[in-house]
Amino acid sequence: MAEDSPKPEVGSCKTVQEVVENGGEVPSRYIWIRNDLSDYGPIDLSVPVTTEIPVIDLTRLQLASSSSSSSSAIDEELLKLRSALTTWGCFQAINHGIENSFLDEVRRLAREFFHLPMSEKQKTARTENDYEGYGNDIILFENQPLDWTDRLYLLVSPQDKQKLEYFPQTPQSFRKMLRDYTLEMKRVQEEVLKSIARSLDLAEDCFVKRFGKRGTMYARFNYYPPCSRPDLVHGLKPHADGSGLTILLQDDRVEGLQMLKDDQWFRVPVMPYALLVNIGDQLEIMSNGIYKSPVHRALTNAENERNTLAMFCAPDPTLEIEPVEELVDNEKRPRLFKKVKNYPETYFQYYQQMKRPIDAVRI
Repeated sequence: MAEDSPKPEVGSCKTVQEVVENGGEVPSRYIWIRNDLSDYGPIDLSVPVTTEIPVIDLTRLQLASSSSSSSSAIDEELLKLRSALTTWGCFQAINHGIENSFLDEVRRLAREFFHLPMSEKQKTARTENDYEGYGNDIILFENQPLDWTDRLYLLVSPQDKQKLEYFPQTPQSFRKMLRDYTLEMKRVQEEVLKSIARSLDLAEDCFVKRFGKRGTMYARFNYYPPCSRPDLVHGLKPHADGSGLTILLQDDRVEGLQMLKDDQWFRVPVMPYALLVNIGDQLEIMSNGIYKSPVHRALTNAENERNTLAMFCAPDPTLEIEPVEELVDNEKRPRLFKKVKNYPETYFQYYQQMKRPIDAVRI
């Protein structure tokens, strides 16, 4: 979610895959120590699975945008979307127009990349103080707890900002896959943003305009190796996304994602060909807090690796964002957030300290 780090990197470490291959106990840097300032509770592998995250039919939402289409089923889908985003902050999207076979290919190529020889993956390794590329997340603090994940993190849009030196050339069709997937994600993003605007009784292009013609999209391919002590480490520590919208392709077999709702963690079930869409902080700001950016985390397990792909969609960082005027009412719903520009700039610093950057822009 950020570009070059405003805070210099203070250290480096091996990839988690290398740690696993070396064997032995889990290094202390990965062991979770509860933070009193943002205590999200202990790691719990046995929290209940939720069946309550709404499943939204994107085809019906598209029909709702047509003035010639009106039915109770379509209106109900829009109401379901509003309910999903005010309660969970996320939903499972089905009928999104992407072929199952293509999603299978995306997963296959991602797994192939992470199982390439280390010498091949290192060709796309991130450099010091750069977030993009292959490896682990940037280390900004001496006591920063590390996540049990390796990732490939790439800015995919705007195209003229891509750092192609980080884009894998092996597997051979990886770049084409990512280009095609990005185009699909741009389409889904626009459809969802229009539907979110309609669900708030705003002009359909309200959020599309606020993202701008040069809104950003980052792809983050996550690889979570098996961990001998999944009760001690996070795949990703608890956080909310600094994006406007996040679109996640989950592993088609292995669970690991948990959502926090009403101070309780819930396991998110796998729906192999659905896309999990969640609100990010920037849309929470623009909706004046009506829609929530959910806190979530990723856990590991001892037997299976897990692979996911998150697409972080955000407004053009040169544009100011603020609550939409129509959603501010001095008596009923006062303005909750300040104006802010380039929100993601300091996101990772807050994330690594277990703090929420959105709290810094509250009024």
